[in-house]
Amino acid sequence: MTMASIHKDPRGKSPFWYCAYRLPSGKRGFKSTKQTNHQKAMVFCRTLEYASRESKAGRLTESRVQELISEIVLQTTGEPLRFYSAEGWLRDWLKGKEVAKSEGTTKKYKHTIESFLQSLGERAKRNINQISPRDIQRFRDAEIEAGKHPRTCNFAVKHLRMPFNVARRQGLITHNPAEAIEMLQTDNESTRHPFDLHQVSAILEEAAKIKVGKPTHTSRDWQGVIMVAFYTGGRLQDVTNLRWESIDLENKWIAFRAGKTRQRIKVPMHDSLHDFLLELPAPDNVKAFVFPALAGKRAGGKSGLSMAFKRIMERAKVRGEVARERTGKAGRTVNTLSFHSFRHTLTSIMANAGVPIEVRQKFTGHASADMNVRYTHHEVETLRSAVGKLPTLHV
Repeated sequence: MTMASIHKDPRGKSPFWYCAYRLPSGKRGFKSTKQTNHQKAMVFCRTLEYASRESKAGRLTESRVQELISEIVLQTTGEPLRFYSAEGWLRDWLKGKEVAKSEGTTKKYKHTIESFLQSLGERAKRNINQISPRDIQRFRDAEIEAGKHPRTCNFAVKHLRMPFNVARRQGLITHNPAEAIEMLQTDNESTRHPFDLHQVSAILEEAAKIKVGKPTHTSRDWQGVIMVAFYTGGRLQDVTNLRWESIDLENKWIAFRAGKTRQRIKVPMHDSLHDFLLELPAPDNVKAFVFPALAGKRAGGKSGLSMAFKRIMERAKVRGEVARERTGKAGRTVNTLSFHSFRHTLTSIMANAGVPIEVRQKFTGHASADMNVRYTHHEVETLRSAVGKLPTLHV
């Protein structure tokens, strides 16, 4: 049997050594080693011939190919070549997000990743570079058939783009397969509507009727949570988990880190909210929760905070419209009015009062993080002026 050998380019056009070796079919092959070093070129050539013999004998598995390529790269560059299965890479990426993102956001990422891996089946164990746009498309289409809203399906594709982008930047893949998938057309109109002032007053009045001592929650805490959400635009769990260290009653500020984005929010207090907080019992320490009856409760589920607030709305006869009906086991019904509507209420009132969008963004936390770190005197006055345009709530 003829042994593999290396040769210079017979045309004299390439500086690289070429490998002459026997193909699995028995024919002779001639391939560039992409090496100018004689010893490294020989290592490459012998490995190539060995892989050819293993292939002819039916012993060349995907894992063995990875080992051989890794050996070549290690001997020619001094660094091992990393191989990741789609499953391994996506789950490793997800672990990193568990530290950087809020629990709610991480759960959304995890749901997308696990659903996608399930759709891949055995292909999930293959190298990440074998995942194609067709795999992403098939997953997205299956989500639609399961009753998911197009907007939800678009978010799933966006979630998948992130880990594949990281893989591309690290050289594990050359193209992001999720980037090739076009976004579905959706209705641009928001599915959430703001409350009007009559509805907010009715909700506050109904919250006051919740009896203290019930296993649900105290009336005073619910009133406070509604007040904070109305005047700051805070999300449900950000408000219910608020601690006294976030409250500056002397200077009338509220400062906290948003759980969803990890962004620091700092906004001035409306006098109505300030008066309400002054009436609450003084805490033992600044780490204490402002609304202890609601703190630490989960938002979702039949016994969660979202459903508890929904029941308050129902008793107050505040009803929105069904923005999206549940279709299939995976879908869910979305109403135009929910606790999240307080964010829309705040920005709507300010917009109607002529407050500039960049000021409104500082309340909702949609601006860049560095904008909220420090405020000049002018910015403080601008924010306080914006708060002054909000109506007074009576509790």
